[in-house]
Amino acid sequence: MRDRHPASVGSVKAVNKRGCRRGCYTAPPLTKALRVSETDLPGWAEVAAAADRLQLASTPAELHGALCGWLAGGGGDARGWPALVLADPLLPAPVAGDPLDCLRTASASQLGDADFGFELLLPADDVVARAAAMFAWCRAFLGGFGLAVGEKKLSEEGEEALGDIANLAAARVDEVDPEGDEESLTEIEEYLRMAVLLLHADCAMGPAYRQRLH
Repeated sequence: MRDRHPASVGSVKAVNKRGCRRGCYTAPPLTKALRVSETDLPGWAEVAAAADRLQLASTPAELHGALCGWLAGGGGDARGWPALVLADPLLPAPVAGDPLDCLRTASASQLGDADFGFELLLPADDVVARAAAMFAWCRAFLGGFGLAVGEKKLSEEGEEALGDIANLAAARVDEVDPEGDEESLTEIEEYLRMAVLLLHADCAMGPAYRQRLH
């Protein structure tokens, strides 16, 4: 948004509430947002092991964030996606059926899900670890999005969504309260989910799909 606050769990929650009041973009009812996707993401440990096999120096959250940024920016859905989103042409393509290949197919399917079934790949850890992974997810998303978006023009809502993701990417883990921020973190994850869907609609799906996010 235009009047940015310092990046933290509490401040981004405030940005979320301002955005909803302005009618920027809102999430579907929580019961719908939490439904099981028809194409589930592979597990955190599976992706981590597959990344180790290819010697990728990125966490599962970073890999998923970069992949989603690439796809949301209009990048191609290619099996050799690590070389594209990590900007390293020497990286090998995952074999068909590998967890990294499944991560690509599931992510592409979820981003295009008409029922908003998109999920973030984050660890099921304590609040601080999950927040750290979410902030890293956002930083990786910005990198992948920047590589793919090129000269595409964003809507006003898309510009605000991208700015809010940048705000999260700059957040500091030492500001997270492990006792009191669990509910805030859940709200921020939902807000981030919808921001990504809006950017994907802007750059990959078109205005008709974007209209459904309001």
